[in-house]
Amino acid sequence: MSKDKIRYKATIAGKEYTIIGARSVKHLQVVEKTLDGQLQQIEKLTKGLDPERRAVLAAVNAVSDQIEMQIKMQSMEEEIELLKQQLDTVQQNELNEQ
Repeated sequence: MSKDKIRYKATIAGKEYTIIGARSVKHLQVVEKTLDGQLQQIEKLTKGLDPERRAVLAAVNAVSDQIEMQIKMQSMEEEIELLKQQLDTVQQNELNEQ
């Protein structure tokens, strides 16, 4: 294990897990709290669904959110590139006018 990785003990859905990674403890605490909250919400909405299926639903939600964020990020990157091009054009026009 590399020295920049940490071991973090998380309790999710009443079970303890050891997470090994390079993220900060604060980050892992937020992940733990968020996931545990999502699983509790899914449990309330889907009475009788077994824990494995609830975990799969939480994973589906997480992947869906990730894809949505990737699409937004790509759109923002394209907008930034367009704005850079527009800025370059304005700067070139100002230079040509001088």
